Amino acid sequence: MSGIFQCLNFAGQLRSEDGSWLLGVSDGVWVRLSSLLLFQHYNTRVVVLGAMLLGVAAGMVGCFTLLRRRALVGDALSHATLPGVGLAFLLAPLAGLDGGSRLVLLAGAASSGIAGAVAILFIRSLPRLKEDAALGIVLSVFFGAGVALLTVVQQSPTGRAAGLDRYIFGQTASMTADDAWLIAATAALTALLIAGNFRSLTLLCFDEGYASAQGYSIPLLDLLLMFLVVLITMIGLQAVGLILMIAMLVIPAAAARFWTNRLLMMLLISGLIGGVSGFVGALLSAVFADLPSGAVIVLTCGLLFFLSLLLGGERGVLVRSLRRRELAAAIDREHLLRGIWELRESLAERSAGETDRRAASFDELLSLRSWSVGRLRSQIRRASAEGLVWLNSEGAVELTRRGVMEAERLVHHHRLWELYLITHADVAASRVDREADAIEHVLEPELIARLEQLLLQRQRSGGIPASPHQIAGVSTQAAGVSVQEGQQS
Repeated sequence: MSGIFQCLNFAGQLRSEDGSWLLGVSDGVWVRLSSLLLFQHYNTRVVVLGAMLLGVAAGMVGCFTLLRRRALVGDALSHATLPGVGLAFLLAPLAGLDGGSRLVLLAGAASSGIAGAVAILFIRSLPRLKEDAALGIVLSVFFGAGVALLTVVQQSPTGRAAGLDRYIFGQTASMTADDAWLIAATAALTALLIAGNFRSLTLLCFDEGYASAQGYSIPLLDLLLMFLVVLITMIGLQAVGLILMIAMLVIPAAAARFWTNRLLMMLLISGLIGGVSGFVGALLSAVFADLPSGAVIVLTCGLLFFLSLLLGGERGVLVRSLRRRELAAAIDREHLLRGIWELRESLAERSAGETDRRAASFDELLSLRSWSVGRLRSQIRRASAEGLVWLNSEGAVELTRRGVMEAERLVHHHRLWELYLITHADVAASRVDREADAIEHVLEPELIARLEQLLLQRQRSGGIPASPHQIAGVSTQAAGVSVQEGQQS
C-alpha cells in the first residue's frame, strides 16, 4: 500500500510547463491523504475510531426505533439533552466540580435526556394525546429551555470560553482519547443491552400485544429503548451535534431495511453502514479541513442510503422493478396459455370432433385482452423459447405437450377461483372472471390445495363445509383434481 501512495505523491508532483498542477491537486493534499489512510497520526486514529464506533452503535439502536415507528424519538431526545448541558455547566461549580469537564457535561446531557424520555412516555399515556404530540412538546420545550440556559452561560464570565456550542453542531476534530474510550465503552454497553434483550425488543417492535401477553412490561421496554437512544445521543453530541444526531439514528437503519427482512442481519448491516459513514466522513473532514465533520458524516450516510435505495437486494428500486417486470411477464404468459386453451375449447363446443385442435390465430389472441401487437409477439417469443408454444405452418400459435399440461393447470386454478368467488364471496357471474384474474397469479400452492379440499368437501356433502381446522388435516390429494372435475363443480 505504501508503494501505491508513493506513486500518488509522485503523480501529484508532476507539473506542466506553465507551473500548474496536472492533476489539479497539490502536494499537500496527496501527502495528507496518504498519511491519513495509513493512520500515521495519533489524532487521526482517535477521531476515526471514535466516529466509526459511534456509527456502529447508532446504527444498531436505530433499527429498533425505526421498526418501533419511533424514528423521531431520537430527534426529540437529542434536543432534550441541551438543557442538561447548560445546567451541568452552571451547577457543577456549586458542587466543587469543573463545569467545563466533558464528563460533567455529558452526565448533565444524559440526565436531561432521560427526563425527556420519561416526559414523552408520560404525555403519551394521557388520553386524547398521541405520540407525535408528545414528541413535539418535549422537543420544543426542552430545546427552548436549553437555548435560554446557554444564553445565561454565554453571559457568565467564563461562559464564552466554555465552548458549549460544539454540543449543538458537533466538533469531531476535537475528540480526545478519553472521548474515544467513552464512545467505545458506551457502544459495548449498548451491544450488551441489545444482545441481552434481543427477544423482548423484537417482540416490542413487531407485536406489542403478544409481548404483553408473554409477560413483558411494555412501558419498561419502551423506557429501555429510549435509554439506549439517550446513551447514543449523549456520546454523539460532540461528534455530530444534537441537531444532526437524528441522522445517525435513522439513516443507517433505513438503508439496511433495503437489504434484508431479517432483524439480526438488519442490525449488522445498519451497524456496518453507520461505521463506514463515520470512518469515511471523518477521513474526508480531515483531508478537507474546511468541511465540518458532522455534516460530512451525515452526507456520507445519505450517500449510502441512496445507494441502498437503488441497489438493495431485498427492497431496492432496481430489484423491485425487475421483480415487477418478471411478474408481469409471468402473468402475460399465463394469460397467453389460458387464452389458447379456452379458444380451442369454445371451438370444440361449437364444432364436435375438433377437441384435439390446440392452435389459435394471432388475431384471435389479440382480441382476447388489451394487448398491443408488440407485447403479444414478445410473449409468444418467450413462450416459444420456454417450449410451451410453437408456430405451425399456417402461422397460428399451437401448444406443445408441455404447454398443454401448463395450460390445463392454469385453467383449473382460474376456474377453481371462479367457483369459489361465486359460491362463497357472492361475486356476480358476469364479473367473476375479472375478479379471479386479480388474485390467481399470486396464489401459493398450499392455498390452492386447501381451496380444492374445501370445494370438494362442499360438493360431496352438499351443505356447509367442514371446520377449517379439520380441513387443514385432510390429505392434499385433492390438489391433483383434473380440469374436468373443476368444470363440473
